[in-house]
Parts: sequence; structure tokens; C-alpha cells
Amino acid sequence: MKCRRHFFINYIFANLIPQLGKGLGIKALSVNILGTNHAIWGIVAVSLWIGCAFNTLIYIAGLQSIDTDVYEAADLDGATGLKRFSKITFPLLAPSFTINMVLSAKGYLMVYDQIMAMTDGGPGTSTTSIAVLIYKKGFGGGQFAYQSANAVMLFVVVVLISVFQLRVLEKREEKLG
Repeated sequence: MKCRRHFFINYIFANLIPQLGKGLGIKALSVNILGTNHAIWGIVAVSLWIGCAFNTLIYIAGLQSIDTDVYEAADLDGATGLKRFSKITFPLLAPSFTINMVLSAKGYLMVYDQIMAMTDGGPGTSTTSIAVLIYKKGFGGGQFAYQSANAVMLFVVVVLISVFQLRVLEKREEKLG
């Protein structure tokens, strides 16, 4: 059974957006994108929308951890607007940025639930991610050993990308700090 959130999202893509597209005369929006070969863009949009909430929480926590004395000192030195953001706020948010990048990359590489709930990997295989492939072929296709190997490879790829991101972003943090 699909969860209500995804049922609501499917309703938006199947009914509301096509009606809006027809009303505005935009041909690309006049059809249910989840039923076309461009369904991946619907999945991307929903995944980004869902991911925004968690990322925002991490940034809010990072902003709240910045001592207000730093901003008072910046005001005394005449820093305002973009200079204040680029020289104070962003460098102090670097750890939040790092963790967001690593967790987002992992989440998007392993996207599963949005695809299964919205398109079930279709139409055809246009929205089949590696996680969906592992599930469908492993449990539905009886390829347990082969899909176990795919799962291990997915794990290795996610770890390698995460370690690479951490090293690059931590070097950037050291430069900014």
C-alpha cells in the first residue's frame, strides 16, 4: 500500500499540474509526466523537495551554533550583507555544508521509496535506480547472489564517494577556518 504522501504527490502530477499546464497553454506540463519517458524529472523534483526539509534543519542547527558575538564584531568592523555571509556565516557553516553534501549524495544514490511509490521504476525502466533494480531482480527475479553483489558494489561506491567528499570538503573547511 502506498503511503498517503506519495498518493498526494501522484495526484498532483496526474491532475493538478496537467490542469495548470493546459490553463497556461504549456504543452510540457499538460500531461502526467510520471507516465512519460521524462518521469525521472518528477522523481528528481519530489526527491529534492523531500530532501530540503532535512537539509534545512541541519543548516538551522548550524546557524544557531554561531556565536552572536562574531556578528557584533563584524558589525563594528563594518561587514554587511554579502561580505558578512562570505567571510563569517558560510565559513562557520562549513561543517553543516559538509554533512549535508555527504548525506544528500548517499540519499540520492540510494533513492528507492519515491521511485517505488510514484512509478514502480517505470514507464519501462526509465526511473529504475540501482536500489530499485536490486530489490526487483533480487526478490522478484530470484537473482539473490547477483543482486547481493550489486548491493555490495553500491555500498562500496557510496562509501568511496562519501570519503572523497569528506576529504575534499574538510580541506575546504580548514582553508576557510
